[in-house]
Amino acid sequence: MQRIIKAVGYARYSSDNQRQESLDAQVRAIREYCERKNYLLTGTYEDAALTGTNDKREQFLKMICDSKSGEFDVIIVHKLDRFSRDRYDSAFYKRELRKNKVRLCSVLENLDDSPESVIMESVLEGMAEYYSKNLSREVKKGMRENALKCMHTGGRPAFGYKVNHETMLWEKEETEVEGVKLIFSRILEGVGYGGIIKELNLLGYKTKMHKPFGKNSINMILANEKYKGVYTFNKSSAKDVEGRRNSHLFKSDEEIVRIEGGVPSIISAEDFDAVQNILKSRKKPWSSTTAKETYLLSGKIECGECGSAYCGARKFSGRNKTLYVTYKCNKRDRQSSRICGNSDIRREYIESFVLDRIADIVFDEKLAP
Repeated sequence: MQRIIKAVGYARYSSDNQRQESLDAQVRAIREYCERKNYLLTGTYEDAALTGTNDKREQFLKMICDSKSGEFDVIIVHKLDRFSRDRYDSAFYKRELRKNKVRLCSVLENLDDSPESVIMESVLEGMAEYYSKNLSREVKKGMRENALKCMHTGGRPAFGYKVNHETMLWEKEETEVEGVKLIFSRILEGVGYGGIIKELNLLGYKTKMHKPFGKNSINMILANEKYKGVYTFNKSSAKDVEGRRNSHLFKSDEEIVRIEGGVPSIISAEDFDAVQNILKSRKKPWSSTTAKETYLLSGKIECGECGSAYCGARKFSGRNKTLYVTYKCNKRDRQSSRICGNSDIRREYIESFVLDRIADIVFDEKLAP
């Protein structure tokens, strides 16, 4: 008796002019493919409005995890670019599937295990990644042109503003303007964040997310140049390889679009700049000036597994609570040992090793001038 091959489908569409109908069409094509191949389609995984340039897709990751169970033999996609538009992710997750003895098949791309198919698959994946990056470049070009006209380029308007959907220009949101003025005036009066937050919430103000104000939302308002009438674009730092963005880092001034008077001002330039000076004076000194230990290699060691910085750390361990001074992976410390497997390194070991290597190089007679 011939073994029944069990299959699941995976369908995805991104947010670029695609809709739910795109998922329906993909699932229908997958179903017809399984009927032709005599595969038993046991279910589908679907991700709506999510890009294929990274793996931050709930159903996709669930499918990869479920492949370990042995409940299905094949994953069917309409096209390979539905699986991934990043070559690294594609290779990594295909390897995971192979380890779990699960094949990946495409409805439109008839690929097998031949050497020619390996080349063709690589070309298709490269084209998918090129299409995605080229589209991103064209979108950014269009956004920059709109930015030079001081038009809204997407996202949620800042508290105190709204967007005129006919002109796409920024306008004041009168119901929120007094809230913005209150925040800046209280800082100038020397009031702390706690007092400002309490007053705002008592007056019934909500953020653009319709939530009570907190420290982060106040911080974002106080740092936003739009309140003094300066239109800004392309200010935030680029996303990292994992698709995350550090909202506290900004691009260089050469990359940022700044247009004086491009937005209706709510706060005078003098008051805005005075607030920035107050905030700078409130900042705590860098941890390196207040640390209980001296770390010679602080900021100079990088984790070989995840690329994060190795930072100085102190801990008391054992029955006698012995103090251990180490360097440890910042990402592992902040997130989880599942993210990075590199362990702590005793300070005396790594510093002695590095100093010895420096001495070998400095005093090497072969390198003498």
